[in-house]
Amino acid sequence: MQTWQETIPLMQTGYHLEMLAKADARRVQTTVYPPRERTFYALETLPFERVQVVIVGQDPYHGPGQANGLAFSVPQGVKAPPSLLNIFKEIEMDVYGGQPQTFSPDLTRWAEQGVLLLNAALTVEAGRAASHKDLGWHVLTDQIIAELSCKREHLVFILWGRHAQSKRALIDAARHLILESVHPSPLSAHQGFFGCKHFSKTNAYLAEHGGVPIQW
Repeated sequence: MQTWQETIPLMQTGYHLEMLAKADARRVQTTVYPPRERTFYALETLPFERVQVVIVGQDPYHGPGQANGLAFSVPQGVKAPPSLLNIFKEIEMDVYGGQPQTFSPDLTRWAEQGVLLLNAALTVEAGRAASHKDLGWHVLTDQIIAELSCKREHLVFILWGRHAQSKRALIDAARHLILESVHPSPLSAHQGFFGCKHFSKTNAYLAEHGGVPIQW
């Protein structure tokens, strides 16, 4: 089984380490999230060959103790942010027939089942959303999405909001399922995220194409 470093051309050349160094330089001057050792957690928890679903986020949460290296996820014991709460609400309606469920805000359990929770920027400065959007992370994460699209088949790419949907051109729609809606943020969730049924649609597609449905 090849590692991400062996599979992604930019990682073969050490670009990810250059980016880590750039983020480290910012850490000298300010607080940067997630913790350094969690920067590549989304990749470390899920081998390239085991990816079934890709959920694209913008950048890590920028509040104290929130970012844990997975898009939309926070550590166990940390209050779930509003967007994550809305994700859980949609899962309750879509997958569990509206029955209340207890969900951990730590989405590592999804990653272990094949869900790549990939932020476009892998670091952010405290209190400053999108502060590292021009640092260079997008070059790497765009290539990760493109390599998954061309080297794998029958994946599900979930794109919530305009930023995530800007990655659509990187994905071969003839080989994969692309699901799009507005962002689950409270500002937009009622405009099409609630009722999108992305979680049941994902599982139906995976089952149809020999994948393993996700226990959301």
